[in-house]
Amino acid sequence: MSKTQLKAFGLTSALEEQVTNSGLALGRITGQNRTLYDVMTEQGSRQASVSGCLNNVAIDAQDYPAVGDWILLRTLGSVADTAVIERVMLRRSLFFRKAAGRKTTAQIVAANVDTIFICMALDANYNLKRLERYLVVAWDSGATPVVVLTKADLASNLDQQIADVAEMAAGDNVVFCSATDESWRKITDYVQPGKTVAFIGSSGVGKTTLINQLMGRNVGATQAVRGSDAHGRHTTTGRELLVLPEGGLVIDTPGMRELSLLNGNFDATFDDIKQLAQQCRFNDCTHTQEPGCAVQAAIQAGSLSEDRLDNYRALLNEATTNQNLRGKARENAKVERMFGSKKQMKAIIKARRKNRR
Repeated sequence: MSKTQLKAFGLTSALEEQVTNSGLALGRITGQNRTLYDVMTEQGSRQASVSGCLNNVAIDAQDYPAVGDWILLRTLGSVADTAVIERVMLRRSLFFRKAAGRKTTAQIVAANVDTIFICMALDANYNLKRLERYLVVAWDSGATPVVVLTKADLASNLDQQIADVAEMAAGDNVVFCSATDESWRKITDYVQPGKTVAFIGSSGVGKTTLINQLMGRNVGATQAVRGSDAHGRHTTTGRELLVLPEGGLVIDTPGMRELSLLNGNFDATFDDIKQLAQQCRFNDCTHTQEPGCAVQAAIQAGSLSEDRLDNYRALLNEATTNQNLRGKARENAKVERMFGSKKQMKAIIKARRKNRR
């Protein structure tokens, strides 16, 4: 494989210009298994691990390589030998969320993605508030989101559901499809040679089925959803970057039972509220009881739902709170790495001040 062939994996001239004559090889991560990564290089596919230097400066998962990343690695011996990842190249886009549970660390879902397919099924999985959550994170990633409404054949009220999504995701691309016919081909309009797409969404919404159809073969197992709530089982357990037969690349991701925010682009997702807020009499309007509030006026007129405003506030508060907690957690991790603990840090600082006297 050559750099020309690496273009099938998304290599661009701008990316090549970042590579210096450092003796390191360029590659893209196509898979991950615990501490080892699958990397596509000029010499073909090989495994690699993170260097000690990179491991020492990493604070949480966002500092480590992830599927979709372009990296520089030190190759040792033959392709059968494990290479060493020395550097992660500047990311063009990054979709990440708060790690599940009480931790405030980041968990990378996909890196260097051009288009994010946000999949939501039109059965009992249908949930507009959850879709707003996904859009907030997707727009913040730097990639372009496309809402993919799956299982159209199971919709309770297809026309109304599509209209509601189109109104909520104004300005975003929305497609609907079903695995029972050829309507899934609508997503191929967004798949281009050298470009990377990623599928995200809850378990059981049909992400793997769509990827199997794009690939023309089964590359991932699918399972039936639970009939009670339309939740699926986790059939995809890892992330993998695949080259599509007709060009383009796709990243499949495990289904998410929760998508907690660490950041978000609220202006893009809630542009209607942003535009209304600019018309308020006061610049610091809280959109509650202030006179001349255009947001509350829109709610009274029925052109903006109170639920949408409430969800906007809740998501913004969640992201702000988690950002602050994560910032403190990262600072504490740096202190522990440098000094062992805050107590030891204070003792060292006190000793240094004493020695200066």
